[in-house]
Amino acid sequence: MKKLMILSTGGTIACTQTAEGLIPTLSADDILAYAPKAGKLGLIETKTIFNLDSSNIQPEEWRDIAGAIFECLPDYDGIVVLHGTDTMAYTASMLSFMLRNVDKPIVITGSQLPIGHPMTDAKQNLRHALTTAASGIAGVFVVFDRQIMLGCRVAKVRTTSQNAFESINRAAVGRIRLGRVCLLDPPEPPKGAPTLDVAIEPNVFLLKLIPGTRPEVFDDIARLGYRGVVIEGFGLGGLHCLRRNLLEGIQKLLDENVAVLLTTQCRYEPSDPTVYETGRLALELGILQTYDMTSECAVTKLMWVLGHAKTPNDVRRMMYTNYCGEISLPSGTETQH
Repeated sequence: MKKLMILSTGGTIACTQTAEGLIPTLSADDILAYAPKAGKLGLIETKTIFNLDSSNIQPEEWRDIAGAIFECLPDYDGIVVLHGTDTMAYTASMLSFMLRNVDKPIVITGSQLPIGHPMTDAKQNLRHALTTAASGIAGVFVVFDRQIMLGCRVAKVRTTSQNAFESINRAAVGRIRLGRVCLLDPPEPPKGAPTLDVAIEPNVFLLKLIPGTRPEVFDDIARLGYRGVVIEGFGLGGLHCLRRNLLEGIQKLLDENVAVLLTTQCRYEPSDPTVYETGRLALELGILQTYDMTSECAVTKLMWVLGHAKTPNDVRRMMYTNYCGEISLPSGTETQH
């Protein structure tokens, strides 16, 4: 049988009801006890890294999770990470960069209802995550509501429904059918030895534009010491330059050597600022576009890139490198890594 590890970080799956609301209190052992038939899927061991609502999981915790996974890699055939759903997409994306060339399944899952709830989806998601972890398919994945999704491509799109996550701008890797992994669009196999790389610059800001956003907001972003900004523009990547000229504020950021990315507020299909004048003017300043990356992935990738890049050219080269299936680039744009 496959040897599997469950690493628990808290989240709804670990929650119990208290007078203050739902709080994660269950350990990984406690959670596994709710699924006594899971032992048929492999020889399972557990470890509780910490017990947090995922809204409290931040860059420091990403490093802890990545380190715990990497420590387990030599001794287990697959690893399941239990995590809250609210920031799962950020964690899954960051782990995709921190854990390079993993040659085993790293599977992140959680639930919309606590595992002790009579209508919980936790038992099914845990069973499917363990099934995927035993499958041998290499990479970082999110498994939720029968779907197997590449970790750097997921987004939470529903607040309460059990099909909370979707794979954005990429087909799902596979599905669980009749208790088995059915691959639909598997990722590229690893091209080197597994490595742990937790060097990141956490001072990255995500700004969603609204009509009338004032350019002075960029002064405050620079003053607060942010080293990167991801701007969610309109449609294909538009931003206004009439009356409240956002280009002036962006130019100040670039003059301060702050990396600026432009993406779209739309969940599906890629941004393309070259289509309209407002986007083209922004590109001429030297901002970078994100193509079909999710906002969660753009933010975490920029953090990881800024932890390594020494110059603006390094930032451009690395942002336009496809490391783990996170981005689709036009021919001639991609820099092979």
